[in-house]
Amino acid sequence: MIKDEASNAQKVEYRLEDQIGFKLRLANQKHLEHFAELMPDATPTQFAILARLHADGPLSQNHLGRRVGMDSATTKGVVDRLRSKGFVQSTASKTDLRRLEISLTSTGQEFASRAIATATKISARTTANLSTRETERLLALLEKL
Repeated sequence: MIKDEASNAQKVEYRLEDQIGFKLRLANQKHLEHFAELMPDATPTQFAILARLHADGPLSQNHLGRRVGMDSATTKGVVDRLRSKGFVQSTASKTDLRRLEISLTSTGQEFASRAIATATKISARTTANLSTRETERLLALLEKL
């Protein structure tokens, strides 16, 4: 009997809207809405690849995937789509012919520069209801997760 009462109490205490996963999903949905509105020519994963190549220069496809937190299959698919848009190119590595080096094309370089400026606006919209200090704290807390 006591066990059933404890189970009922747990059911009552659990509120979906108070859960971290629920709140993260809603925040991500809002962020993605801003992203789609301001950067319709690239997905967030495509932008991540472009921004990383813009910052780091040419990278092996494997290393690029690790630097943006994507598995190798996802990275390959994103790189293939960016190649078809003319934003990236791949060449055989000079040091290891089994490895592909991914780099921005001149078109990709120009797009990435504009997209990075747009991404700053997207982040500002996403955090518009937060103070600078709250935004910094949120980023620090998310880093801990």
